[in-house]
Amino acid sequence: MSTEKSGSGLGRRDLLKLSAAAGVAVAGASLIGQKPVFAAEELSLKGKRIAISATGTDHFFDLQAYNAQIEEVKRLGGEPIAVDAGRNDGKLVSQLQTLIAQKPDAIVQILGTLSVIDPWLKKARDAGIPVLTVDVGSTNSINNTTSDNWGIGKDLALQLVSDIGGEGNIVVFNGFYGVTPCAIRYDQLVNVVKYFPKVKILQPELRDVIPNTVQDAFTQITAILNKYPEKGSIKAIWSAWDIPQLGATQALTAAGRTEIRTYGVDGSPEVLQLIADPNSPAGADVAQQPAEIGRTAIRNVAKLLAGQTLPRETYVSALLANKTNVGEVTKKLGIG
Repeated sequence: MSTEKSGSGLGRRDLLKLSAAAGVAVAGASLIGQKPVFAAEELSLKGKRIAISATGTDHFFDLQAYNAQIEEVKRLGGEPIAVDAGRNDGKLVSQLQTLIAQKPDAIVQILGTLSVIDPWLKKARDAGIPVLTVDVGSTNSINNTTSDNWGIGKDLALQLVSDIGGEGNIVVFNGFYGVTPCAIRYDQLVNVVKYFPKVKILQPELRDVIPNTVQDAFTQITAILNKYPEKGSIKAIWSAWDIPQLGATQALTAAGRTEIRTYGVDGSPEVLQLIADPNSPAGADVAQQPAEIGRTAIRNVAKLLAGQTLPRETYVSALLANKTNVGEVTKKLGIG
């Protein structure tokens, strides 16, 4: 649809106006489509050992943020102590224990289930080690560098509701509610949908998994399509990140159900390519800037160690890519 009225009385243009009007100001750096331009202030980590703990690096976002942090620590003259748990919670706990014992000048934790990592972030702070995070909503983090996930969740939900005309069944992956950004995005979806009574989230919700995310999503969506074989019985598929979206999109294509649209978050290049394909059911993906998020987190470490006061959260802007603007978004992001 374009500007036609949806079942709620609002058209796509109306919904997107609502999205823009409800947006929040974004703090921190936004360097979309540009080489990093560093602040005029002289930041330094000379002589400092900075620990970087990654939950995993198998996903585009995680790997980009992780590598950018290592590079930024080196650029500022520090020594990075970088470790990757490979999506294993036991290994993640063990690596945090090891890092605390090494007494670095700061620890930066990238993602993680809060119930798993928070006790160890607290132990680090109790040991006098400053803790900063990327995409972790912990009270034990001095500063969390992230995208505005409230805005991301709202904008993606409004795009979905607009695309389906304000009515229809949607399938939702909700496997990582313990991960703060995923929880926020899901809650925003629910908050938007409650104002559109003709939109229904099918129960039970699906649970995305790690590893084998794409294959598992493909299998689950194939089963759902067999349960709802009639066209129009499902209008959209939503996930809090875009790797389940990738598997779901592949399943829809294989089943010839390309009338159903998929939605996700992160801006993985392979998903943006599918959105750019007019024949693909990939509908929209909110593209984050993981490398800039990583660099910003390390610059915040340098500021903190220099005695500056940090905000509770630093936001780096993201862009909603849909069928209409995906070319512009990928160009701004510098993704080929």
